[in-house]
Amino acid sequence: MGKAKRAGARRQVHKAPAGAFGGPAKTNPNPFEVKVNRQKFQILGRKTRHDVGLPGVSRARAIRKRTQTLLKEYKERNKSNVFTDRRFGEYNSNISPEEKMMKRFALEQQRYHEKKNIYNLNEDEELTHYGQSLADIEKHNDIVDSDSDTEDRGALSAELTASHFGGGVHKNTSQKDSEDGDKPKTRKELIEELIARSKQEKRERQAQREDALELTEKLDKDWKEIQILLSRKPKKSENKEKKEKPQPDAYDLMVRELGFEMKAQPSNRMKTEEELAKEEQERLRKLEAERLQRMLGKDERENKKKPKHTSADDLNDGFILDKDDRRLLSYKDGKMNIEDVQEEQSKEADGQESEQEEGEDEESHEDPEESEDADSHSDLESNAESEEENETPQTEPRQTPAGRLPGDDRKAPEAAGAELPYVFAAPESFEELRVLLSGRSTEEQLLVVERIQKCNHPSLAVGNKAKLEKLFGFLLQYIGDLATDSTPDLKTIDKLVVHLYNLCQMFPESASDSIRFVLRDAMHEMEEMIETKGRAVFPGLDVLIYLKITGLLFPTSDFWHPVVTPALICMSQMLTKCPVMSLQDVIKGLFVCCLFLEYVSLSRRFIPELLNFLLGILYIATPNTKSQGSNLVHPFRALGKNSELLVVSDKADVASWQRGTLPLHWASRRSSLTASEANHTRLSCVASCLSLLKHCVLTYSALPSFQAIVRPHQALLAEHLADCSLPQELQELSRSILSEMESQKQRCQPLICEKSKPVPLKQFTPRLVKVLEFGRKQGSSKEEQERKRLIHKHKREFKGAVREIRKDNQFLARMQLSEIMERDAERKRKVKQLFNSLATQEGEWKALKRKKFKK
Repeated sequence: MGKAKRAGARRQVHKAPAGAFGGPAKTNPNPFEVKVNRQKFQILGRKTRHDVGLPGVSRARAIRKRTQTLLKEYKERNKSNVFTDRRFGEYNSNISPEEKMMKRFALEQQRYHEKKNIYNLNEDEELTHYGQSLADIEKHNDIVDSDSDTEDRGALSAELTASHFGGGVHKNTSQKDSEDGDKPKTRKELIEELIARSKQEKRERQAQREDALELTEKLDKDWKEIQILLSRKPKKSENKEKKEKPQPDAYDLMVRELGFEMKAQPSNRMKTEEELAKEEQERLRKLEAERLQRMLGKDERENKKKPKHTSADDLNDGFILDKDDRRLLSYKDGKMNIEDVQEEQSKEADGQESEQEEGEDEESHEDPEESEDADSHSDLESNAESEEENETPQTEPRQTPAGRLPGDDRKAPEAAGAELPYVFAAPESFEELRVLLSGRSTEEQLLVVERIQKCNHPSLAVGNKAKLEKLFGFLLQYIGDLATDSTPDLKTIDKLVVHLYNLCQMFPESASDSIRFVLRDAMHEMEEMIETKGRAVFPGLDVLIYLKITGLLFPTSDFWHPVVTPALICMSQMLTKCPVMSLQDVIKGLFVCCLFLEYVSLSRRFIPELLNFLLGILYIATPNTKSQGSNLVHPFRALGKNSELLVVSDKADVASWQRGTLPLHWASRRSSLTASEANHTRLSCVASCLSLLKHCVLTYSALPSFQAIVRPHQALLAEHLADCSLPQELQELSRSILSEMESQKQRCQPLICEKSKPVPLKQFTPRLVKVLEFGRKQGSSKEEQERKRLIHKHKREFKGAVREIRKDNQFLARMQLSEIMERDAERKRKVKQLFNSLATQEGEWKALKRKKFKK
């Protein structure tokens, strides 16, 4: 035993130096485990890293670093508290422990003195309040009770004590008997005397308090009068100007206005489109039901409840206050406003009287049998007789509450039948819509279309969408019929465009299909006419109105649009393929030119057909002798039947002409014109053409294409200007166009080819080509090489960062897996321990049961 102890001691002594001084003993690495990175060739200037090293050393170092940093952050990820050691010099190794303790003690004492001196006052000065020392007041020796009125606060009178605590009544009675010799008083009388005496004392104290208050007020008033004399400051002179108060600036005024501004009040929720449509449908249905009742002769008064019979014994205690009759009390000049209250009462009385009169009128128009049955009460017979005696014969007929005569009730059904219905079903065909709208005024037609839309809103039923889509096409067809009449109703067409716009916003696809269908038909008719007759004519007024509606319903500034682009093509075909044969054709062509300018007002797209047509109109307004040499474009001809269609030779018509607009219904005018009317129409067409040409000059003058088209025709304008037979207004308009063109010509530069670098002549000088060296990046400057080096360095660092992030994620995954395994092992251990304890308890219980069974 002793030898074993000594051997263990020797082993401990032998192992002690390794752990005590140098930690674990360092062993030389196994030379077979050392990893050597050998190179086949040694390259000068290249640095090699990790030439020799032990396997796993760098990996262990990385794991140790991640354990100290990443693992620590992972464990503290859900912790927000941080313990900071703020002890002075705790982590400063340059200060000795004694100096640290001394400095900490000094700082603690300094902190204590600083806190104490903040609220430390001079002890030599004594603070007072109203002449009393604060130290004496803080002792609370004399507590003032404001509720007590007596001067001897806290003391009870002897009589009060005797009366309340007993013993004083017999004593007082014996004294009274001995003094006066009268009959002794009872306890009730003594208490009443005591109450009267206390009230008397209270009144006296109140009177004294009031006298003291009056004297105090008088003293204050006298003191204010003599205070001026006692003040040391000299009295300011009365003539001295008073300092003007600074006026508030704009910001202060705005702040005050915002302070008095009404605050925002909560409002009701804005209703959706479906809710509004449903409410409008209900309103129209209700109005239609009332109209049908009036048409059948049923009056609203029959639906009203008849007044109930009131007995003479009725106490009228079952009334209900319909409104609040309370009035606000107001004063004016110190007096109550009695007039306003009287006015309100008089208004209420008048209203009640009118209601009573209406009720009497209704009773008078009832059937006699019903009135006899209703008045067959015994307690009302005397009143009825007295009323009959007092009634006087009336010569004038009595009116109904609505202000109608009794005979007017017979006319009410007829008026209701002639009234416009409130509910309309959506038309299934164009004929149904035509029946609904024909024979009605413009306002009624608009009202019918509006009610059709409201009663068949898409949100009210499933099939209403298809119905309203059909309605758009029917309205287009109806507008075409109105335009093709002998007297086109342009006012109604203008009003119906609003409903077309609303339907187009709701169903843009079906609306675009309908418009394209109409334009396609017009183009087909024009092409068929060209194939059969060799020439086409301007379409009717309905097609022109369809083109106008297209520009209103769809955006015209798009580069390409499924509806507007075909419309532009259709208008260009009209101006190039339809010859001008009459004044109606001129008006239609000018209307198409106006449409062109409206379409391109935003996009400023150049339309050569527009300029050619306007110049052709000017050509046919000039005699052939003056317009020879002009280059015309189809459909205009230099010589022919209509080459002088707009020439006016009558000077009297020129003098009597007044400039005005060209009505659109003249395009479909079928009646013949007089000579003066025709000349006035020609001059109006020329004026419209010149105004449109001026608009084109202002819009397209900067374009070379415009200059190329208009410049050859400047002589035509000059001829118009030299012709004195035209009115003065047209001459001034021609001069303004020429001056505008001359001013714009200076701004425009002619087109020239782009200057290019001249091609050098071929030379026989040899071209030097640098020999490529494989393995290096050739053909780059210093900046390019630096950029490539930075790119390569960035790629390398990026790959390293991605690699480190991947290793960090793997490390965290291993830590999480280890935590899960530890928790599972702990749970298994606890479950096993619980099973063991349960098994032990089960064995003990079975053994105990076995013992009991044996006993």
